[in-house]
Amino acid sequence: MTPAHPQDMSQKGDYPWWLVALAVIAAALAVVIVSNDIYTQVFGIVSAGIGITILVTLLGFFFATLLGLGIALMALSERAALRQIARFYTEVIRGIPILVLLFYIAFVGAPALVTLVNAVLSPLVEAGYAKPLLVRDVSLMWRAIMALTIGYSAFIAEVFRAGIQSVDKGQIEAAKALGLSRYHRFRLVVFPQAIRVILPPLGNDFVAMVKDSSLVSVLGVADITQMGKIYASGSFRFFETYSIVAYIYLILTIGLSLGLRQLEKRMRRGQREAN
Repeated sequence: MTPAHPQDMSQKGDYPWWLVALAVIAAALAVVIVSNDIYTQVFGIVSAGIGITILVTLLGFFFATLLGLGIALMALSERAALRQIARFYTEVIRGIPILVLLFYIAFVGAPALVTLVNAVLSPLVEAGYAKPLLVRDVSLMWRAIMALTIGYSAFIAEVFRAGIQSVDKGQIEAAKALGLSRYHRFRLVVFPQAIRVILPPLGNDFVAMVKDSSLVSVLGVADITQMGKIYASGSFRFFETYSIVAYIYLILTIGLSLGLRQLEKRMRRGQREAN
């Protein structure tokens, strides 16, 4: 049997009933949260971690995107040494679970970084112009952000690399013939076309980071999951607490996914109109 094309499915009236079902469930749970004192209390406590979750995700994804782009450009470099370094980085980082990487960066990487910074600043410290940095000066939240940055940068680097390589080489050669520098070729020719391929998987990585940000709770960072753990361990209301935790994460991730789909549709529509 030949699978139906998305356009054919839309013509047959493939209405998103799954979304309607989710909306009904979400509305019902919202009514329960408002009307039930226990759920109201749990929601008030757990939702206090939403800000930290969003902050960790936004900062981690921003830095991971910058680092991933740099690694991708190294992987596409004409220099073999840079390509090998980029491949080594992506293979090693992608092979380490995020949770293990989180512990390693928090308790090994951060102290090593402090030692390195103190070694660089030692002349200023000896002269009295600066104070030595202590390990406790690097908060657990920033250690978690560094871990997410490093962990996701390897995956994002592969997204950028694949997107850049999808651009027709003939257009790059034409840009060279016009005398454009490498920077201008990338900014004016390569990247505007590659972003159409890059954006969907990049958006998926962002949604995945929202979920993986829950791992920072193992370090005691007061995100949604950590606030839920604290309340559940004291009240023993595990069902109510983790139902609310799951509810909040679903609202965040499904909302982001729907927004990204709309953005993809607009980009495809704009591409068709341009053609």
